[in-house]
Amino acid sequence: MFFASDNSGPVPQAVLDVLAEVNQGHMMGYGADPMMDEVRQRIRDLFEAPDAAVYLAATGTAANALALATLVEPFDTVFCTPMAHIEEDECNAPEFYTGGAKLTLVQGSDRMTPDGLTRAIESQGNRGVHGPRRGAVSITQVTEMGNVYTLAELKALCDIAKSYGLPVHLDGARFANAAVALGCTPAQMSWKLGVDVAVFGGTKNGLMGVEAVVFFDPSKVWEFELRRKRGGHLFSKHRYLSAQMAAYLRNDLWKDLAQKANAKTAHLLDGLRKRNDVEIVNDVTANMIFFRAPRALHQTLQKSGARYHLSGGDLSDGHADGVLTGRLVCDWSLPDTEIDRFVSLLNAD
Repeated sequence: MFFASDNSGPVPQAVLDVLAEVNQGHMMGYGADPMMDEVRQRIRDLFEAPDAAVYLAATGTAANALALATLVEPFDTVFCTPMAHIEEDECNAPEFYTGGAKLTLVQGSDRMTPDGLTRAIESQGNRGVHGPRRGAVSITQVTEMGNVYTLAELKALCDIAKSYGLPVHLDGARFANAAVALGCTPAQMSWKLGVDVAVFGGTKNGLMGVEAVVFFDPSKVWEFELRRKRGGHLFSKHRYLSAQMAAYLRNDLWKDLAQKANAKTAHLLDGLRKRNDVEIVNDVTANMIFFRAPRALHQTLQKSGARYHLSGGDLSDGHADGVLTGRLVCDWSLPDTEIDRFVSLLNAD
C-alpha cells in the first residue's frame, strides 16, 4: 500500500529491455548516440512540431531550472504559483541557474487565474531600474495539489503572458497524466496554446530518471546546450538517457503508464468517497488525491502498512478526532490488490 509518490515505483520491463539493448558495444557520447536521433524524431512527431529542439536531463529540477535560465536574464522575474514545484521543492535551483532571477508568486491557489496572473505581472511593471524586469510565466501541469488545468484555462494564461510579451514554461513532471486526463494530444496541451518550452516528464511515470525539455522556439536552443553543459547536466554516457526516453515513446508506453496510474487513482477515490468522515480536497482527475480525515483513521491506515504523506499535524500526537490531510499518489505499477486492501481498511470500522 505504497502511495507516498509516483517516483517510488519500479521501472517497466520494456524500459529495462531497451537499456539492455543499448548496453552493447560502443556509442558516441553526449547525445550523439543513434537512439537520441530516434527520441528527437519521436518527440517531434508526438508534439506535431517538426522543428522542435529536444534535450534530455536526468531530473525534473535540472530540466525546469535550465529551461527557465534559457528564457530569462538574472535581472528578470518568473511568475508562478506559491505551490509551484519551482517554488516549493527545488531548493532555489531556478534562482541559482538563472544567476539570480527571482520568483514572483501569483497569489491564489495551486492553479493561477488570468486575473491573478495579470495582477502579478502588473505589480512588476512600474518599478523601472529598481525592480526586476518581467521574465517568464511558469505553469505546473499537473499541479502540486493534484489538479489539472483545462485546455481553456491554459490558453487563457498563455494569452495573458503573450499580451505582455512573456514566454511560457510548462513544468510537466506529470505531463502524461494530465494529457490522459484531458483526453488531448501533447501538442494541444503545449505549443498550440502558446507554450514556448515544455518539460515532458518521465521519472514520475515509470522511467528510471529522465525528462525531455522540448523547445518550440529554436532561437534559444544553443544557449540551453551551453547552460546544460556548464551546469553539469550533459551526460557523457547519454545513451542510457536516450534509451529510457525511446522506450517511453515506443508504442505509446508513456500514455499506457499514465492511463494505468490515473485508473488506479480513480479506483482508490471510489473507496475513499464511501466514508462520511473523509473529505476530498482536490479535483481528482489525474493520479493524486488529497483527503482530510480524522487522525484515528490515518493511524489505522498507517499502522496497517499504508505509506503516504501527511500534513496539518503529527500522526501520534493529538486528539483522535483531529483532522489531518493525507496525500495519496498512484503509479502505474501499484497492485490492485493493495488498493483493495486499503479500501477494505477504510470500511473495516
